[in-house]
Amino acid sequence: MLLSGLCAVHCLVSAVLVAVLASAGGILLDPIIHEVGLMIAILLGAVALGYGALRHGYMMPLAIGSLGIGVMMGALELPHDGSQVFYTIVGVAILALGHDLNYRATH
Repeated sequence: MLLSGLCAVHCLVSAVLVAVLASAGGILLDPIIHEVGLMIAILLGAVALGYGALRHGYMMPLAIGSLGIGVMMGALELPHDGSQVFYTIVGVAILALGHDLNYRATH
């Protein structure tokens, strides 16, 4: 959940910085940063949610977390007009919900 929260903060801060400091936009909005971040989210999500599903036997946290990652993946294809930030944050929130459900199922 911490990584999901950090991702949401990154998206919001990036949008504000780009609006305030146009020169930073080229670096912060470089697609490779978001693609690498998404790859890390997919890897960590697969490990954490997959391990949880094996441990407690409930598929719902894995399904919801996967939906969140899917929304984040779809957001990468959107233009940088605010909709990408919005849908990324929605995806992060859904992923965080999956992690929370996973945590609750294990404890």
